Amino acid sequence: MIKHFDLVVIGSGPAGYSAAIRALDYGLHVCIVEGKHLGGAGIMNGALTSKTMYELSMDYAVAARTDRGFRSGSLSVDFSEVKKTVIRAAKEKQYQMLSQIETFSPEKCENGSLSIEYGWAQFKSVTSIEVINGDSKQEITGKNFVIATGSRPREYDGLQIDGERIITSDGILNLKEFPERMLIIGSGIIGCEFATIFSNFAQTEVHLLDRSHRVLPYEDDDVSDFVSDNLEKNGVLIHHTATLRNIKKHQTHLEVVLDYQDGHSKVIEVDVALVAIGRIPNTEGLGLDKIGINAMANGTIPIQDDCVLHDAKGHCHIYAAGDVTGHTQLYSVAEFQGRLAAEKIGDIPQYPLDYSHMSTLMFFKPEVAAVGANEKILQHKKIPYKAAYYSNKLVNRAIAMRNTNGFVKILVSNDEDQRILGMRAAGPQASAFIVSVAHLINQGNSIHEVLKIFYPHPSIPEGIQECLRTINNKSVYKKEAFPDLIHIREWYPE
Repeated sequence: MIKHFDLVVIGSGPAGYSAAIRALDYGLHVCIVEGKHLGGAGIMNGALTSKTMYELSMDYAVAARTDRGFRSGSLSVDFSEVKKTVIRAAKEKQYQMLSQIETFSPEKCENGSLSIEYGWAQFKSVTSIEVINGDSKQEITGKNFVIATGSRPREYDGLQIDGERIITSDGILNLKEFPERMLIIGSGIIGCEFATIFSNFAQTEVHLLDRSHRVLPYEDDDVSDFVSDNLEKNGVLIHHTATLRNIKKHQTHLEVVLDYQDGHSKVIEVDVALVAIGRIPNTEGLGLDKIGINAMANGTIPIQDDCVLHDAKGHCHIYAAGDVTGHTQLYSVAEFQGRLAAEKIGDIPQYPLDYSHMSTLMFFKPEVAAVGANEKILQHKKIPYKAAYYSNKLVNRAIAMRNTNGFVKILVSNDEDQRILGMRAAGPQASAFIVSVAHLINQGNSIHEVLKIFYPHPSIPEGIQECLRTINNKSVYKKEAFPDLIHIREWYPE
């Protein structure tokens, strides 16, 4: 039996699910096709599970502290119980999603509905797909399609992922216990997050492989140095300028050979190796050739500003959203793209997505948040700027929380307008207040406008206020008195 829908969404991650729900707002009959887990990597083996484990690890680290006037008598942690909690969190969200799908099932709703089919989709033509689930196959046709198949962890060339001792982030929940020793290959956000998680639990000797001179090499040096220093304080052993030559499996351990930039080598012994070197799009097996689409060399699908595919056959009813598009691999980007595709299908006024002011959260200890440009970007674009750095050690709320490890760093245009161009922040609540700065950047606000606002006291965001005041030498605490806590610098193109 052939089923027909107004919209067929391939993938139920943040891009696919948001596209489906937004299309429902326009009274469309929608079918979601999912090959594995409802919610995709946004729920299982991705954002929600890793962040749940992060929160548990941070709770454990706080409970283990002994510098606050109290201490836990007997603190222990069981990986199997941690894993159960993480899976419960993922299933809680999955059942919320499924409850909504059932609420708007075709049997109950005439004006717009949601259906879900489990299986792997493959285009047969520009109007139909075949869904394969084991031995069963069925054809589904649609007026519109959204490809939102997401991404998967990138594998390391020459290294076989066995899912047990050599794993990617997909294999974290396959572990049966905390590894005694772990090597994390890759020092980007994902690698540093897992280094934070496992070092927080203090059950694992964590080695972090960093091919460059510092972690997070795309960030400004002061930010990456801050993250690196805190990882090392947390017990992580960082191998800078090191590359992996090979891993030899033994019955009881893994023997790892590392080659360093200066020519020397080192052999270390670990129990688990976690590959965290990025993600690649899931576009294989979709039958893109049947719809006249050629994926890029890296597997991504090129899209126009409204998420319509660059379609060689001239069809404008096929869209792509999320990690498969090659834009920044963020949950928020995927969700916005999915919504934009549905709004285009619903034929309502559009606004183009601005990818330059995206907020990013990095779940380290302490957490780090970023929005807008950093110094490397501005220097590459030859934009003159002023940079101000203000330590949380001067912020009253942070002092009261006994949690002063952090900072606010703000970049403004070096002209009369002094528009806010970007911010990096670390410490408590950084993830909560970064979006307010994103609004300021998006609106083109200057320092003068922002400083008219009353900031509540005591609050962590007062660090933003003082950082901005510092730029024009109006702050309560002066850089001359605290040269190690307040920094100001200017940059002009040569």
